[in-house]
Amino acid sequence: MKPIHTLASAVLIASLTATPVLAAGGEVYTADVDFSFQGPFGAYDRAALQRGLQVYQGICAGCHGMKFVAFRTLTSDTGPGLTEDQVNAFIAEAGYEIEDEDGEFAPAKTYDYFPEVKSAGAPDMSLLAKARPGGAAHIYSILTGYTGEEKEVAGTILYGNKAYPGGWINMAPPLYGDDVEYMDGTEATLERSSKDVSEFLMWAAEPKMVERKQAGVRNMAFLILFAVLLYFSNKKLWKRVKHPK
Repeated sequence: MKPIHTLASAVLIASLTATPVLAAGGEVYTADVDFSFQGPFGAYDRAALQRGLQVYQGICAGCHGMKFVAFRTLTSDTGPGLTEDQVNAFIAEAGYEIEDEDGEFAPAKTYDYFPEVKSAGAPDMSLLAKARPGGAAHIYSILTGYTGEEKEVAGTILYGNKAYPGGWINMAPPLYGDDVEYMDGTEATLERSSKDVSEFLMWAAEPKMVERKQAGVRNMAFLILFAVLLYFSNKKLWKRVKHPK
């Protein structure tokens, strides 16, 4: 795994959520990307979430925490689907520690939450996918929308990005395509890594999305069945009135 792009990740959320730099108005480019969770029957891709967790841990976690995401949720059947042993191994490998009330640090447990990274001063990533219209597609578009152009304005380097309002963003490209080595053997291209981390951040922001969809489908099926039964019951009850012998 290559070193964390600290500077790039330090401004990741700020660039995605703050007021656009030199925004010129109008619509911005949004990539046409097909996520597995789209649609009423869509669900998260477990393999993509696990790869996205790798990207988050390798690129973003040094500067951005996820204080609203508990480690135990990584075992969710509709989420990353890790085993408890895998979660414990992940926590140990990452070296996560939790500070108690006395200021003492101890290894994190599965019931703890991803720590908040206070020293970096960067916003939390838990709800990044909700920060802008478009959600995961917006994140993907930003990550893959760099044009390769650069310019300096008032001592700040701006980078051309067709997915950002105004066409310029103050975040250097955080992904290049070979930033991580996926454990499942998948080739880590720019598009693949961007899509995986975008889906993972969508899950972090909406961990119960699939359960809500399933509940909605069950409720709709019940209402349809109820409507059919009501129709035939009503037809039978009024049959003698409408068609007397």
